Amino acid sequence: MCDSGQSEEAKGSAQGSPVIRRLGIIATCAVGGSLFALYAVAAPFVAPALRKVCLPFVPATSTQVRNVLDVLRARSGTLVDIGSGDGRIVIAAAKQGFSAVGFELNPWLVWYSRYRAWREGVHHRTSFHISDLWKMEQLEAKLQSELQTSAKVVACRFPFPTWTPDHVAGEGIDTVWVYDAKTFKSQVTTAKLLKNSEDSRTPHQ
Repeated sequence: MCDSGQSEEAKGSAQGSPVIRRLGIIATCAVGGSLFALYAVAAPFVAPALRKVCLPFVPATSTQVRNVLDVLRARSGTLVDIGSGDGRIVIAAAKQGFSAVGFELNPWLVWYSRYRAWREGVHHRTSFHISDLWKMEQLEAKLQSELQTSAKVVACRFPFPTWTPDHVAGEGIDTVWVYDAKTFKSQVTTAKLLKNSEDSRTPHQ
């Protein structure tokens, strides 16, 4: 009987082994599929856009968003967010009455921002565009030449390389730098006048 019991047990083990193997394969495929799906969804938000000089997507913190809105509290009109990421600053500004526009290189983030704006009920006050405007020195020149003197520029995490901010709010990664167009336009004008003056004093051969 012992021999018979051992045989039945062995037989049961032999029959159960393929079932266990199949369950193991199914579980492995399920976990693998879930990880792949998670990567497919998360990669566009975590990985930096592919370019020579790239910055990874780091979403704005709630403190940073609050700092931006605080420094713009007395203003209204149009807000443009350059490097808008997942659109949270644009959406928050739209909720405060701004007509808000976001420019972002990563198309996945642009599409996600449009969805978030629709979900938050502010899609009629927002727009998002795929564009690379992160070349800071060129951007400085563009803003200096095209902005009206009444405009205000707010930079998050990355201050402009040659401008002097009129105001700084927050600290650490939540720091925002505020630039008045009147100030940096006058700085450019002064620099040009000094350069012209130096050129006029330089003897020509």
